[in-house]
Amino acid sequence: MKRLTAVMCALALGVVATNSFAQKKYGPGVSDTEIKLGQTMPYSGPASAYGAIGKAEMAYFKMINDQGGVNGRKIDLISLDDGYSPPRTVEQTRKLVEQERVLALFQDLGTPTNTAIHKYVNAKKVPHLFVATGATKWGDPKHYPWTIGFQPSYQVEARIYAKYIMKTKPDGKIAVLYQNDDYGKDYLKGLKDGLGSHANMIVAEASYEVTDPTVDSQIVTLKASGADVMVTIATPKFAAQSIRKVADVGWKPLHIVNNVSSSVGAVLTPAGLDKSVGLITALFMKDPTDPQWANDPGMKRWRDFMAKYMPGADTSDFNYVYGYGGAQLMTEVLAKCGDDLTRQNLMKQATSLKDVVLDVALPGIKLNTSPTDYFLFEQLQLARFDGKRWVLFGDVIGHD
Repeated sequence: MKRLTAVMCALALGVVATNSFAQKKYGPGVSDTEIKLGQTMPYSGPASAYGAIGKAEMAYFKMINDQGGVNGRKIDLISLDDGYSPPRTVEQTRKLVEQERVLALFQDLGTPTNTAIHKYVNAKKVPHLFVATGATKWGDPKHYPWTIGFQPSYQVEARIYAKYIMKTKPDGKIAVLYQNDDYGKDYLKGLKDGLGSHANMIVAEASYEVTDPTVDSQIVTLKASGADVMVTIATPKFAAQSIRKVADVGWKPLHIVNNVSSSVGAVLTPAGLDKSVGLITALFMKDPTDPQWANDPGMKRWRDFMAKYMPGADTSDFNYVYGYGGAQLMTEVLAKCGDDLTRQNLMKQATSLKDVVLDVALPGIKLNTSPTDYFLFEQLQLARFDGKRWVLFGDVIGHD
């Protein structure tokens, strides 16, 4: 009888152990102790200012790991340099997916670079999460269900600028500088769509290649058009050149610079803070140089994080804020997965977010997604640079 009881107990324990094990579902790169993620970042090349994003994310995950990880698992982010070069992005992504066997790609940066791997990662059914670009194409669950963007759509942002121009400069003449790729053209389309029947307000357009040394000649050409509104659609290096050259040639247009080049530390300081006075942009995250966030609980957590995990880093660089926000969101999604860390469940959690609030997002902005709506941030607020910081004005606005 004792033997039978012992056997039954052993069987019962076996069932419990089996059930407990069955509750854990793991995709590639996951174990009881680790979650392996991958990303490509431009640590070198023409967009290297964005490398701060990857550095902030690795530091954030170190903080999470020091606190015990996510449901007991440490996050291992393998962050590789692609130099903002699409062929290198393809090479590095294949390494992450096929050799490192990461669970997911997280915050790969750049429109042209992500475009180069878009079909590949979807064919492989690898989660391509919170892509660090606002191209509208990342919100296409019907054709690319494994890719989801992070920041507001470039077209939504540009339509907000169009509305502002028509309201404040109804008789204005607009000149546009844009990067000659999917990133620049996406913004340009949004601007023209926003202007609608007033698209003829654009009197001059000039593009540049990321391999160009400067955009000085383009600025001289645009000034000669007689425009009194300038829209700069550029990555940090070229945005800084644009701002500086506009001032140096004595041109004083209403100058709008796109959000992805709004960093005081990475763009406006190299351009010259005095030459940046009066610039307009749209923000969806808190500017780290703005004193109104001095006692903001979320920004206090960000400053504490920077002090402990990124000592000596430039706290005026918005890219560190962006990276913190992206990593905070990724941590939240991984936590929601529980012990079902499959690629399918990761996508399910990422596309069913409800009123998520990030420490660094502007007040009132909550993140929501659904299986048919992959756009996280759909609101921005206009801001004007006063020589020291971006000063928010107007309401938090979305697209019509």
